[in-house]
Amino acid sequence: MQVRILDPAERDLEKGYRFYDRQSSGLGSYFLDSLYSDIDSLAYFGGIHRRVFGFYRLLSKRFPFAVYYEIIEDVVLVMAVLDCRRKPSWIREKLMKS
Repeated sequence: MQVRILDPAERDLEKGYRFYDRQSSGLGSYFLDSLYSDIDSLAYFGGIHRRVFGFYRLLSKRFPFAVYYEIIEDVVLVMAVLDCRRKPSWIREKLMKS
């Protein structure tokens, strides 16, 4: 399957990068490398994850983030990459906007 990261999800990744880079130099780059690796795995494993708030949800292996995606035909569309430490109501509202 082909994987496409939509603009809102790219912005989520940028926010995560900035947050972790403020914590420690280089940690932001490690965050992006880890999340892009998780997202790349969707080319093979897209669709096997549990649905949450109407979207498939992949939990990141290294960071407390979740990748929310949909599958349309043979394309995995990454809709959002959100911090799991946020309130569930905030996450639901953010996903309903996408």
